[in-house]
Amino acid sequence: MKNSYEVLIRPIITEKNVKLAETRKYVFEVAQDANKIDVKNAVEEAFKVKVVDVNIINVRKKTRKVGKYEGLKAAVRKAIVTLSDKDKLDIYEI
Repeated sequence: MKNSYEVLIRPIITEKNVKLAETRKYVFEVAQDANKIDVKNAVEEAFKVKVVDVNIINVRKKTRKVGKYEGLKAAVRKAIVTLSDKDKLDIYEI
């Protein structure tokens, strides 16, 4: 079993994800080799909550131009974690 700090890289905070948080769905960037079970165990261990569902999205790398230079944005693996009715995370609160 992997350490929760190896699986969860960071929460992804965007306007859309803050709206999702109202329905108890939270988005995290996770390690490339993490599966749903690893993500579920890591979130439950790190935040002491009950996870109901985990969905994983692989975002491909994209080309990006800055002036005349062209490069690539890194590929990212995202996990959308749904919590039970009574649980809540305060990672989006300011």
